[in-house]
Amino acid sequence: MTARILVVDDIPANVKLLEVRLLAEYFEVLKASSGPEAIETCETSKVDVILLDVMMPDMDGFEVCRRLKSDPATSHIPIVMITALDQVTDRVRGLEAGADDFLTKPVNDLQLMTRVKSLVRLKMLTDELRLRAATTRNIGIEELLGRNFPSQEESPKVLLVDERRASFERIQAMLRGSVELDVATDPHAGFFQAADSNYECVMISTGFADFDPLRLCSQLRSLDRTRFLPIILVADAGEEDRVIRGLELGINDYLVRPIDPHELTARLRTQVRRKRYNDQLRASVTQTIEMAVTDPLTGLHNRRYLDSHLQTLFDRAVARRRPLSVMITDLDRFKSVNDTYGHDGGDDVLKEFARRLRQNVRGIDLACRFGGEEFVIVMPDTDGPVAEKVAERIRAEVAHLPFAVGKDGKSIEVTVSVGVSSLLKGADSVEALMKRADLALYEAKSGGRNRVVAKAA
Repeated sequence: MTARILVVDDIPANVKLLEVRLLAEYFEVLKASSGPEAIETCETSKVDVILLDVMMPDMDGFEVCRRLKSDPATSHIPIVMITALDQVTDRVRGLEAGADDFLTKPVNDLQLMTRVKSLVRLKMLTDELRLRAATTRNIGIEELLGRNFPSQEESPKVLLVDERRASFERIQAMLRGSVELDVATDPHAGFFQAADSNYECVMISTGFADFDPLRLCSQLRSLDRTRFLPIILVADAGEEDRVIRGLELGINDYLVRPIDPHELTARLRTQVRRKRYNDQLRASVTQTIEMAVTDPLTGLHNRRYLDSHLQTLFDRAVARRRPLSVMITDLDRFKSVNDTYGHDGGDDVLKEFARRLRQNVRGIDLACRFGGEEFVIVMPDTDGPVAEKVAERIRAEVAHLPFAVGKDGKSIEVTVSVGVSSLLKGADSVEALMKRADLALYEAKSGGRNRVVAKAA
């Protein structure tokens, strides 16, 4: 995982220490020695996570955090505040300023890196949503991103999974009046309850007698309906290893007992605010582009969306010096399907192929119907050899499983040819990238069909 981390501290030795740790994990490091410099860097450069010192002259970290979080252009950047202060009131002050986490010096290396990686994953998701929203051009994006969702206006619905009565009753008392809290004492029942209800956060206690709470976290992350649901782990003192493992699994935050009521409320507010932010992005993207840039037959994006979004993905890959691959697929002898089974039969094949395509690509990949029986898949952060393996997997699955067509569900054999190309270092362009994929597809079809060919992949 690579990302750009901004380290903000007025003491050069502290900056150097964090820089060495981050470079060892292959992060790209930006540096700022003051609050105004940090704000300027965020406004002019791409930043994925900010490590922000609190005690700085002129403008302290709390003020820097407030300003960044109040600006729609930078409010989505995760901020970890780092300070020698260890009072709960300081942590709460940082969280209320909008910080995503608060770490105390001296910072534990493993805890720091795990936290950074967790926030980078979250930032990548938000970036993709923002990018797709901006691509549609007709969304009032700045107005949307500038919205605030104070938890006081709408009480969030929260699920607490905790089998210890004394523990969950204490948390209930802390949150009474500020959230709508449900309690599940059985983790298995809690999983189904989280999946079946529209919760905005799930809190999971580690204090189970005969159950690993991280298994519940993993199950929630693996289910589509709860994949983006914020999870806060409530741990006991001394469970640092479990917390770190939880962050690696994808939990969003954690609290360590004894719990301070103000910190609990502040951390919940942070998670709910971020969830509502991303939910609004998803809803706006869906509503705005569904008809304009979606193929009505397959449900995939259409060529219009590809034409506008591919250039953006290409430019981003070049700027970040990251790989990018494209595959073009063409259903072999598709005309004969239409001739034999009619256009309804051909539509059945196209819909089933699109379904299989979605199953074999990632959420961040862009799958589009290019026209007729041709489809294009754009794969960010994917080099040629990996893209070729994905293409081969798709080809094999299409060839292996027959397609059902017509009202009687008649099974027919279908194959697909695939051309793959990847971003070249140095001079390259979207047109050249697509041309190489198209030439590779032509070779696959002229070479016998039902095969994958890669050009400069």
